[in-house]
Amino acid sequence: MARTRSARSEERRADILRAALEVIAERGYRGASLGAVAERVGLTQQGLLHYFPTKEALLVAVLEERDQWDTGGRRSSADGWRLELLASLVEYNAMRPGIVQTFSALLGESVTDEHPARPFFTRRYAQVREEMTDVLRAEFGDRLPGGLTPERAAPLLVAVMDGLQFQWLLDPESVDMAASFQDFVALLGIPDGAGAADGAS
Repeated sequence: MARTRSARSEERRADILRAALEVIAERGYRGASLGAVAERVGLTQQGLLHYFPTKEALLVAVLEERDQWDTGGRRSSADGWRLELLASLVEYNAMRPGIVQTFSALLGESVTDEHPARPFFTRRYAQVREEMTDVLRAEFGDRLPGGLTPERAAPLLVAVMDGLQFQWLLDPESVDMAASFQDFVALLGIPDGAGAADGAS
C-alpha cells in the first residue's frame, strides 16, 4: 500500500513538473504562478504545495528534470559523454524550441541578484565545466591541438553551446545551431565531430 502511494506521488510530481515547464514556456518565470500550474494538473494551489512548498522549489526541480532529460543520467565522460554525443544533443535541442526557450529565459533571468535560480545555475555551470574538461581530456589528452588545456577550453565549449541557443532562438532561419556546433568541433581539431581517441593507437 505504501509503495502504491509512493508511486502515485511520483507520478503526480512528474505531472506537475511537465505542467510547470509548459506554463513557464508560455508565460516566462515571472508570469508562471503556482496557481496556474496547479490548475493545469487539476490541483488546488494548497495541494500543489504538498509536493513543492515554494515556487523556488518547483523551479529548481523543473531545471533539474530538464538536465536529466538531456543527460540521460550521464554525469561524466566515463558514463558515455563524448563530443559526438554533445553534437547529437545540440541537434536534439533544435527539435524542441519550447524547452530551449524556457531554459534560456531562466538562465538569462538568473544572473540578477537574489533570483531563485541563481544558485542552481552557479552549481550547474561549475559541474558542466568539470564534465566538459573530462570530455576534452578524453578526446585530446592534456593539450588540445591549439595548445589550450582541457580546463581552459571547457568554458569555451560550454559558452558555444549555450550562446548558439540564444542566437538560434532569436533568428532560427539564419542560425543553424547543429551545423555551427560541428564547425566549432572542427576548430578544436576533430573533423566532422569524429572522436580523436577512436583512431588513436
